[in-house]
Amino acid sequence: MRRRDFITVFGGAAALSPFVVRAQSAMPVIGWLGGGSPNKTYIAAFLNGLREGGYVEDQNVAVESRFADGQYDQLPTLAADLARRGVSVIFAEGGSASGRAAKQATATIPIVFLNGDDPIRSGLVSSINRPEANVTGVSVYGAALGPKKLELLREVVPRSGLFGVLMNRGNPTSAQ
Repeated sequence: MRRRDFITVFGGAAALSPFVVRAQSAMPVIGWLGGGSPNKTYIAAFLNGLREGGYVEDQNVAVESRFADGQYDQLPTLAADLARRGVSVIFAEGGSASGRAAKQATATIPIVFLNGDDPIRSGLVSSINRPEANVTGVSVYGAALGPKKLELLREVVPRSGLFGVLMNRGNPTSAQ
């Protein structure tokens, strides 16, 4: 077996182990921690992905959601609430602040983050190759790609002299 195949199989088993252990005694609970507001399209895609993996909400898995609605200072309280409830895993999305809040709330519950920032610079992990402890995830490096997107836009529309950018100034990653 190739090393990458082994890591994929082993990592998948490790990620699902909280579900297997809890499935024997109770329904596993996924804690969803979001920095923004609930997005019906994202939620539907998330639930569809769970279904593809054999998990159906309210049948063999539960999802508890906590959204900060752009009030990022509330994330630590929301993350602590999920940790107190003993969820099986925390899905932290909507910026690196969600992942950091989850990381501060628990050192034992697995955390899977999804953000657009560099997870090392944002303090989520110390290494891309070997995320430590209970934190792993996906980063699309959106903040780092901003200048490249502007460069491509200038190539596509070379005669335009002015571009506008809309962002949430309250989001901690907006400054980057």
